[in-house]
Amino acid sequence: MTIALLLIGGAALLALGGELLVHGAVKLAARMGVSPLLAGLTIVGFGTSAPELVTSIIAALRESPDIALGNVVGSNIANILLIVGAAALIMPIAVARGTYRRDAIGLAVGTAVTIAAILHGEIDRVIGAGMLVLFVLYMVWAYFSERGHESDSATPQAREHLLVSLAFAITGIAATIGGARLLVSGAVDLALELGMSETVIGLTIVAVGTSLPELVTSVVAAIRRHSEVALGNVIGSCLYNLLAILGLTAVIHPLSVDEHMIAVDMWVLGGTAALLIAWLLFARRIGRLAGALSLAAYGGYIALLTLG
Repeated sequence: MTIALLLIGGAALLALGGELLVHGAVKLAARMGVSPLLAGLTIVGFGTSAPELVTSIIAALRESPDIALGNVVGSNIANILLIVGAAALIMPIAVARGTYRRDAIGLAVGTAVTIAAILHGEIDRVIGAGMLVLFVLYMVWAYFSERGHESDSATPQAREHLLVSLAFAITGIAATIGGARLLVSGAVDLALELGMSETVIGLTIVAVGTSLPELVTSVVAAIRRHSEVALGNVIGSCLYNLLAILGLTAVIHPLSVDEHMIAVDMWVLGGTAALLIAWLLFARRIGRLAGALSLAAYGGYIALLTLG
């Protein structure tokens, strides 16, 4: 019962914290007049990735590197198959040709670097620092290529008072940190009781729990036909996970790599990233059939993890 309460309470706080953080961040973006895509890549992407950041750092400091790495890899797999799949199933997502070329390149580089680091067998501080440098370079590239675009939401009605927006963001961060602590504690205890590896727990329960903010945000954005926000959120979250979160976690505490990660999960990560890149470069929209197939693929992956 205690473990269940930790997991449920942690996931609930993460979802609440992510929502509050995103609400405050989006309102701040409206005041600054940035483009919807840039807001999705940066403010929304970072806000919804805060649970993964806190969860991975806490897990690493608690000497649970498998959960820290599994959380990042599992979150990216969930972002693409579960979140894009669910959003597309509810409302097909339009993809503007040429809009996401930069982001497809960034995702390809980030995924390749992560796979290379996993094959190395350990993500040490030097590799982590390199990941952070790549992330900063990508953000600079994104900022200068998007600068000058105005946000459609930058209207007087959307412009809440600055202090109110900051209050939402700060409250969201606090709830996110608390939820991450509860979720990691429950996940570690559950792994020990059930005899499951920490890698599997990180790839499933923790990854899905920390991806709830992305799920809610992308589904709502798709329903409201804000395709750039829906996809920008997923792309930004994936890049934050791979380069910023994994890099920062490794700098704080080097991460060893589990054999299962090399044998299975690394390849699933590469395959799902390739799928998203193909959508971004060649598709005109991600329809309901693609969404349903993505959800089915994610269900099969979870079944493989838990039953294999």
